[in-house]
Amino acid sequence: MASNIKDKEAFQRLNFLYQAAHCVLAQNPENIELARFYCFTQKTIAKRLVLRQDPSVKRTMCRKCCALLIPGVTATVRQRKGSQKQCATLIRCLSCGQTKKFPNNPKHQLWVDQPEAQLENQLQPEASQSSKNLTQKDNPGKPSTVTPVMKDAAS
Repeated sequence: MASNIKDKEAFQRLNFLYQAAHCVLAQNPENIELARFYCFTQKTIAKRLVLRQDPSVKRTMCRKCCALLIPGVTATVRQRKGSQKQCATLIRCLSCGQTKKFPNNPKHQLWVDQPEAQLENQLQPEASQSSKNLTQKDNPGKPSTVTPVMKDAAS
């Protein structure tokens, strides 16, 4: 099933660029410009091909300057207490000063992590069509509202 992913090569390229940016900063933290170039290229490719990136990837990149946000190297991380005792994590880019704010809510779950977002949990359209066809065969007296599924001649 993994071989049927649309734009698999593009996702592999995005993954490579993201990992390359991490490796560049791990080997030499002063080489921020090369890591920024890799992240900018990754963002441009994703935008051009209209690909959705994982929220964890988007959270580690600065929206303004496309720098990779690594705490202590290219970003500062602070815990702040907000209104109504709601704590938040503030991540500030050291290159451009852009700030990201993420609420600390232990009950919050990203939509990507929810079960209905997973492809395995979604109902397959072919399975629903075949079940409708079976119920129609069981009741031949009723008029048919379901169009039959055509099978290939090669099958």
